[in-house]
Amino acid sequence: MKTKTYAGIEDQYSKLDNSKIVLIPVPYDGTSTWQKGADKGPEAFLEASENMELYDIETETEVYKQGVFLADAVTENASPEAMVEAVHKVVKNYIKKNKFVTTFGGEHSISIGTIRAFNECFEDLTVLQLDAHADLRKTYQGSSCNHACALYEASQNTNLIQVGIRSMDVIETTVMDDDKTYFAHEMADDDNWVDEAIDQMTDNVYITIDLDVFDPSICPSTGTPEPGGLLWYETLDFLRQVFEEKNVVGFDIVELCPNPTEKASDFLAAKLYYKLLSYKFLDEAVDDEYESNFNNESLPNNKLSKTYFDDDNY
Repeated sequence: MKTKTYAGIEDQYSKLDNSKIVLIPVPYDGTSTWQKGADKGPEAFLEASENMELYDIETETEVYKQGVFLADAVTENASPEAMVEAVHKVVKNYIKKNKFVTTFGGEHSISIGTIRAFNECFEDLTVLQLDAHADLRKTYQGSSCNHACALYEASQNTNLIQVGIRSMDVIETTVMDDDKTYFAHEMADDDNWVDEAIDQMTDNVYITIDLDVFDPSICPSTGTPEPGGLLWYETLDFLRQVFEEKNVVGFDIVELCPNPTEKASDFLAAKLYYKLLSYKFLDEAVDDEYESNFNNESLPNNKLSKTYFDDDNY
């Protein structure tokens, strides 16, 4: 990454020891099947963030003062499986440091590793997926770590709630939980979907956002744009309510495929990331110590991977 600090913030807000938030870039695009370029997403997102106003009007806050540490990018690309394990290890080590861990991709396969880490560290986890695509294939093109499989593992091991879906393969209907899937065409005619979705969530929620959940009219620069997506304010209203009612333990944003002649998508991604942080820390003073409900003593042994207690330099 060319950027040295998130959004160009001063050193006093960007050091690991002083930061409540960790941002991990994962510039990986190894399994995309149509438009390539998601590996350029983190850099475009960071560049847009440097040109963003850091006062949030809605929340009347400057959340960057909570501290945002820009971690080294995870650049493992030997195979999708190797990338997933590298992401898993790095994310979990920052969770263990009692940080609010966020990840920016890269294609959606990076979320397999992030979700795996959070599921090992937090009890009774809900995964909230905002996406145009179901991503529930067990394997695709010979790998279970393909972008088309990004949420399969979560569907088997967590409380998965899918929002904005409008494209899928018929095989995915055999895996999908219809009661916890909110299709875009149904959401357009249903004023109750927000409350219903939140009622289905457990206390601990991890959010994964594929930017193609948005309508291409406001976010065209994704790998597979789909018509009929969500708009800005309805999405923010939903997400703010999730943050208000649940303990959001972390999130990732993926699938920005930057276009050099179209910068609005980069800026949308930057604003979305900052909005989510603003919602998370809305009621927390800068000098308050961040406390997640991560407690390794409460985790059942069968949720711990062999690397769980590794002590490395991440």
